[in-house]
Amino acid sequence: MRATVIHAPTDIRIEEVPDPVVRRPTDAVVRVVNACICGSDLWAYRGVAPRVAGQRIGHEFLGIVEEVGAEVSGFARGDFVVAPFVWSDGTCEFCRDGLHTSCPRGGFWGEVGSDGGQGEAVRVPFADGTLVRLPKEAAGDEALLPGLLALSDVMSTGHHAAVSARVRPGSTVAVVGDGAVGLCGVLAAQRLGAGRIIALGRHEARTAIARKFGATDVVAERGEAAIEAVRELTGGTGAHAVLEAVGTEESMRTAISIARDGGAVGYVGVPHGGSAGVDVRQMFDRNVAVVGGVAPARAYIPELLPDVLSGAIDPGLVFDRTVTLDGVPDGYRAMDDRSALKVRIAF
Repeated sequence: MRATVIHAPTDIRIEEVPDPVVRRPTDAVVRVVNACICGSDLWAYRGVAPRVAGQRIGHEFLGIVEEVGAEVSGFARGDFVVAPFVWSDGTCEFCRDGLHTSCPRGGFWGEVGSDGGQGEAVRVPFADGTLVRLPKEAAGDEALLPGLLALSDVMSTGHHAAVSARVRPGSTVAVVGDGAVGLCGVLAAQRLGAGRIIALGRHEARTAIARKFGATDVVAERGEAAIEAVRELTGGTGAHAVLEAVGTEESMRTAISIARDGGAVGYVGVPHGGSAGVDVRQMFDRNVAVVGGVAPARAYIPELLPDVLSGAIDPGLVFDRTVTLDGVPDGYRAMDDRSALKVRIAF
């Protein structure tokens, strides 16, 4: 079969790789229907996150179950499924607590020795604890597929930021970052009943999506100017909940500074700019909580799925380009130069 492989920074190739097979009785093999490129994949593409030459890449996909191991009880050949970006056994104490990303037997797609999501098929360890079944008829609904695909990572991650920041009905929310996760954070805050949502972003195409998702205000400034703008919009007090979806020192400093006294920052941006932006003294003096981390998507997908299926939310709007597998290298280039927000891969 063919799959996406990274050899060096900016060197993304589509190559022939061995077909996945059931290795353990808890495995399943899934034929991929849709996958996508994540903003976090760009850190490997840019050389910020190290990768071994020839390593697989990609961690978001929908697919059809082709084969299951002897101990898989929850899935059968022909089932349509979504895979969260981390596999997990579903039985350990962390999985039972809803923190599947800390499963000691879990892992991330694309790790050395594992299949990446940007390929024609994937071996799924611990299928019963990892996969979520979707309605079979949805596999043929082209309009629905992008929203279902977003559940694998960006919508679940935006929701994690909102939950971590304690978004409540009527609350004022600020979202730092206008990438796919930040936009899904806006949608998550709207879904949870936020009364006002301030989106921080300067790309007009992206802030237009933010407004569709429920943003009531847009702040294009950065740094101190952004902090002042949010304070002015909130009468000097700041936001009850702040969603941080970038992961840089500046973005974290901004997030903490625009939080209301007694508020919370839900951070989900993958850290790649140091931690000096975490001003513990400011947090202490103003009773600002900072909570978040890697989103346990497997815990959130069952909760979010009915709203996607019903059309109550459509996180699929973050996909602004669709390519075939052969077009994946161009998709990386487009996301890297910001000519695309998020690229979907259709098989």
